[in-house]
Amino acid sequence: MKSCFFNKMSLFSDMSKHVDDIVWKALADPTRRALLDLLHAQPATTGALCAQMAPLTRTAVMKHLDVLVEAELVVIRRRGRHRWNYFNGVPLQRIYDRWMSRHVGALASSLVRLKTHIEADPDTPNPTEDPHD
Repeated sequence: MKSCFFNKMSLFSDMSKHVDDIVWKALADPTRRALLDLLHAQPATTGALCAQMAPLTRTAVMKHLDVLVEAELVVIRRRGRHRWNYFNGVPLQRIYDRWMSRHVGALASSLVRLKTHIEADPDTPNPTEDPHD
């Protein structure tokens, strides 16, 4: 019974890593980041995105959008003949939660202590220093 539980946990962990890999791959390309910036500002049709990414061909824009859709960073909705593309921030939040949030607290705490130390009166002893040094 135990081994089955751990096998399922291992499978879940492997799937999570795979999803993260796809998101990192999508974010690695500057063209895809530019598309995400455009979509973060407002949803757009594929034709409008192609016009804004002018030197790229429609095929190139579509290939970049396909990578973003696979990473779930872009959600597509069809309305009539138009394909609307929407920014989805959930995968970015998952990345933040997994990779960054645990480090931000310690960093912020260190910065507050540094600020306090720098702004302290020079005559005030530093409580972290040994007075006998």
